[in-house]
Amino acid sequence: MNPYFDNANTPWTELGDGIRRKIVGHTPELMSVLVQFDLGAVGTPHAHDAHDQIAFVICGSFEAEVAGVRRVLRAGDAFIAPRLHMHGVVALEAGSTLLDQFSPRREDYL
Repeated sequence: MNPYFDNANTPWTELGDGIRRKIVGHTPELMSVLVQFDLGAVGTPHAHDAHDQIAFVICGSFEAEVAGVRRVLRAGDAFIAPRLHMHGVVALEAGSTLLDQFSPRREDYL
């Protein structure tokens, strides 16, 4: 396992609809993922059966909704979505980026 993440040499994985991601790193119990959005791109509301998530805004801004509560988040803000809690975002600026952290790691991303 490489203990370092080299952002400049790690390509984005295009997910479609104006969203892309880079896996920063993971262990069996933790995963960090950069997720970048084009202006207006939608992280469709969903809930995780097996994962807790913290999404930290690196840059840009989002309208976030967690468990029915909406809020605008800017760089330095975050939301917490425990298992089974609906959550989603809409990017309010081009290049808006989240650092998503999951516990345990998302096997479907590997």
